Amino acid sequence: MGYDMLTILGATATGKTQLAARVAYQLNGEILSADSRQIYRGMDLGTGKDLGDYIVDGCPIPYHLIDLVDAGTQYNVFEFQRAFIRAFNYVRLRGRFPVFCGGSGLYLEAVLKGYRLTQVPSDMDRRDELSLLSLDELASLLKGYKTVHNSSDTETKNRAIRAIEIEEYLMHHPELDFEFPVIHSLIVGVQYDRDTRRERITNRLKQRLEEGMVEEVEGLLAKGLSPEDLTYYGLEYKYLTLYLTGELTKKKMFERLNIAIHQFAKRQMTWFRKMEREGFEIHWLDGFLPMEEKVAVIMKYLE
Repeated sequence: MGYDMLTILGATATGKTQLAARVAYQLNGEILSADSRQIYRGMDLGTGKDLGDYIVDGCPIPYHLIDLVDAGTQYNVFEFQRAFIRAFNYVRLRGRFPVFCGGSGLYLEAVLKGYRLTQVPSDMDRRDELSLLSLDELASLLKGYKTVHNSSDTETKNRAIRAIEIEEYLMHHPELDFEFPVIHSLIVGVQYDRDTRRERITNRLKQRLEEGMVEEVEGLLAKGLSPEDLTYYGLEYKYLTLYLTGELTKKKMFERLNIAIHQFAKRQMTWFRKMEREGFEIHWLDGFLPMEEKVAVIMKYLE
């Protein structure tokens, strides 16, 4: 096998987690989640964790990067990238195959592109100095600090200035620097036609509400999270909080939340198309294919 990892992506409600678990079962693999909200403990139904999907033929498939921090914690892509590296190395060292699965475009790209992300503070005085230089001059300066392996660093003056800011900070704080490994991943996407995707999203929303999504948000509020904390997470947590605080009726909450999830799924697909334009090869699978056929197609790609 010429791949270090399998990535399965897709918009919300496309069944990618079930597929990832099935393939992981075949590969003696483990799941690494690429979801920016499933990292939060206690936010299960609202983020669509669907933990039952990680059981295949009675066998639990190990998963990582879920339930990393408490709800209310501010978490960023830099922290996710570091957590991913630890989980990826842990899986590989034990001879298991990593299956990266999710729909958060930024998190997916942070791994697949190997973004060099750091928690470097802004230096406004230095930015003012650098802003006087041309883009070519900034690119030349940046090359003096490192080999520019990410062309996006010099696409605009602002990006080049930020890249220089990071390099200069790391010269004085080398403990923060780390090289992201090059990971050769097969990328598979699951997609449905627009109308089917919308129907699946609406049905899944109804199911999660029946399973107790309103009660989940009530519980988070009861634990001391403020309405502002929860609306920060958007989508389900925003609209359910507005309903629970009396700002929306149940009917209005459902209508507005349903529309918001449809819009979110559309943005996800736009992100994946952007990834393709930037050179990522995504092998798209028809969501209507039987599960066995999807698994067989992926296994053939991996071979």
